[in-house]
Amino acid sequence: MSCAGAAAAPCLWRLRPGAQRSLSAYGRRIVVRFRSSGMTLDNINRAVVDRIIRVDHAGEYGANRIYAGQMAVLGRTSVGPVIQKMWDQEKDHLKKFSELMVTFRVRPTVLMPFWNVLGFALGAGTALLGKEGAMACTVAVEESIAHHYNNQIRKLMEEDPEKYEELLQVIKKFRDEELEHHDTGLEHDAELAPAYAVLKSVIQAGCKVAIYLSERL
Repeated sequence: MSCAGAAAAPCLWRLRPGAQRSLSAYGRRIVVRFRSSGMTLDNINRAVVDRIIRVDHAGEYGANRIYAGQMAVLGRTSVGPVIQKMWDQEKDHLKKFSELMVTFRVRPTVLMPFWNVLGFALGAGTALLGKEGAMACTVAVEESIAHHYNNQIRKLMEEDPEKYEELLQVIKKFRDEELEHHDTGLEHDAELAPAYAVLKSVIQAGCKVAIYLSERL
């Protein structure tokens, strides 16, 4: 599920030199403060942030595996460069969320091995239907991810939009790029895939299950 977006804010999560850590007298407590937002590991809602970063990391990992499967089948065809461009953006998304997992001390979902196999299988399987099948998969997945990101944006806005400003910027940028991938899929004949409506519904149902499980496990 599908950072080029990280380039838009390359320093958002970098600790400030000389002012990034403060230790208590006994050295037991470390407070990490993030540039401009005032976020610390103590003042954020850990349950919300953990869930967001865990599931988004899993989603971007899954999206990478889907595009890897598509490229394995269609990489040398005329649509190969189109898929590669979207995959490159997903690689950047995954890199960013991997960094955020370290920064916020979030563990990955235990389901990563499953998403590794299932993501590749979904990408390759739909690509075997032709470029239309691959693009139908892209439309279904990216639409689901964009909807999911919108839900996260609403949640963070309800929590504290100023405190979570930098995380909101990352999610909004990635959401916009996922929507670009969605539109690219439509422009490359996704709706001409065999049983498009059924295929899209099945993939999106799978996405909902993957999101639910990855948030919690």
